[in-house]
Parts: sequence; structure tokens; C-alpha cells
Amino acid sequence: MHEIPPNYATLFVATCNALNLARPQRLFYANQEPYDPREYQRKIDWLGERIRMLNADVLAVQEVWDDTALKDAIAASGLRYDSVAVPGAESTPPAQGAQGTPRVGIVTRLKVEELRSFVDFPQGLSVDVPELGRHVRFERPPLLARLRMKHGQSVNVLTVHLKSKRPKFLIDAAGQPLENRDDHKIAARASLRSLLMRAAEAAALRCIVIDLLDDSRVPLVVMGDFNDHPHSVTTQLVAATSDAFYDKAARDVALFNAYEMQGESALKKDVAYSHIHQGHPEVLDQIFVSEEFAVGSRRAIGDVRRVDYFNDHLHEGRDRTRTDHGLVRALLRVRMDAQQG
Repeated sequence: MHEIPPNYATLFVATCNALNLARPQRLFYANQEPYDPREYQRKIDWLGERIRMLNADVLAVQEVWDDTALKDAIAASGLRYDSVAVPGAESTPPAQGAQGTPRVGIVTRLKVEELRSFVDFPQGLSVDVPELGRHVRFERPPLLARLRMKHGQSVNVLTVHLKSKRPKFLIDAAGQPLENRDDHKIAARASLRSLLMRAAEAAALRCIVIDLLDDSRVPLVVMGDFNDHPHSVTTQLVAATSDAFYDKAARDVALFNAYEMQGESALKKDVAYSHIHQGHPEVLDQIFVSEEFAVGSRRAIGDVRRVDYFNDHLHEGRDRTRTDHGLVRALLRVRMDAQQG
């Protein structure tokens, strides 16, 4: 007699860097023109089409200046989501949206049990950045959503957007440069500032991941714009995947690249990239999962069936009404008889 396979619930998760999603006529960066109404509508329509295509149960969004703009994009998708949250980017008057830097958000049709933004680094993880002083908090606070699936399973989802590799040149209060950006040595020092900031954010994020996973059976999905490739030092500082290969006990607090964990039947295309920098494709936007989705783990309650990259638009020319990042979606499965959390 063949064993009856367990009953699975499916969970589509996706991540999207929306590239400066802001209201029309709203100045978000001093050196960039606001969107005019027609340009804004093109951006909303384009994003709405992509959101409809993804049809994710949980969508992590980065670079949101105004939550009302994200809600417009959701409305344009024609899909229904019960929760759209972008802490720090609330823009319904009198609120004025994010200031200084965009925020990350979460869009979901699952029940939201908790939302929490992490602003400050855990104690002991601040660093001195040359000429900038102590770096003690996230530029774009990670957003944790504790969600519950229809059959009762809890899932933690953490949306992240780490500091970019773009050199951190010194500017004055009005945004005017204080350094000669054509000087190669100054540019190297500016890149060092960015690296130190991203590394500190990665270490702080690692501590958050450990706190969420240590001695917990609630599965965790971490996704967003890591601003570096999956095997980079900063990304692995967050995930610590390699530790799990040498120490099985380390699996409890490790993260696994969903693309590398997808089932044998998945079609792994050679187009797994989410950004093009100076003509070179790279993966910056990633989805990581905890060992509850790792086949073979004694704590597994599901698996990763498929990961898809939607990146054709990256070859259509740069246009800020679209995005300069690909969208990434993963299909996860959870056993319905394995309710934890």
C-alpha cells in the first residue's frame, strides 16, 4: 500500500523594489524631479500589472516614499489585499510620507498578527564610519510581519533593504557635494563608508534573524534588496548558510537561499538575476528561508517548489516609471498537519 502524501498548503511570496514609489508632485530627492501626474499614472499602471502577475500571498516592497502610492498600485492590480503597510511612509494627511530615504513595506492577504520595524542596531553593533561618525541604526528599517495562514500555521516574514554599494560621498545640509567625486582616492574612501554601513546593517540583521529563529519552530522568510549577491560576505553575514554545512546544530539559526533549495522538478533557468549594473547581470533581490523549508531537515514542515525571476523589463531601457530591479517570487509549501507557532 502506498503511503498517502501529506496535505500541503501553498504560499506564494515575492519581493519588489519599486524604485522611488512616491506621490505625484512630491519631491523625494533634492536632485530628482517629482513625478508629474501622467508619469505617476504610468508607474502605477506598470506596477499594478506586475503585482497582478505575481499574485503573491505576501509581497515585500522596497523604495516606497508614500504608502498611498503603493495602495494606488495595489488598486491598479485588481487584486484584493487586506493589509498594506509601510511604516514610516504614511502619507494620508497630515502625514507627509517618508523623509530622507524610502521605506520598506509588506502587502499580504494573510492574517497579520504583528508588525514591527527595527530601527536601532542591537547593542554592540554600531561602527565608526569615516567622517560620518557612529552608524547606529538602519537607514531603511527592516519590517517584520508575523502572519497566520488559513490552516493555522504561523510564518514570520522579514522585509529588508540593505545599504547600497553606491559610494557615500560627503554632502552638506542642502545636498551639495563636499568632496571631489572625480578623485579616485576620495571615491575609494566613499565606497569604504558604504561597505562599513552595509556590513553593520548585515550584522544587525543577523542578530534579528537569530532572535527570531533560536529555539523557535515558527518558519522565517527573509526577502528584499540585499544590495549584494547571495554568496557575498554581507549577505552570508545575514544568512550564515555555510555554518549549517559544518554544524548541523547551526541550521536552527541559518537561512537558505530559496533559489538553491527549490525542488528537482523546478526549471532552473540561466536568467536568475534581478539587476544589471554596467552591463553585468547580478542578483541583488533575494528570498531566504529557514530550515523549516529545507528538505531533509528533521524540522522541515515544507519545501521550496519553485523560484521565478521576472526581469525582461531590465532590457527595455532605463525608465523610472518602471523599476531597475527584477521581481522575484517563490512558491513555498507547508504541510497542513504541521501547525507550529
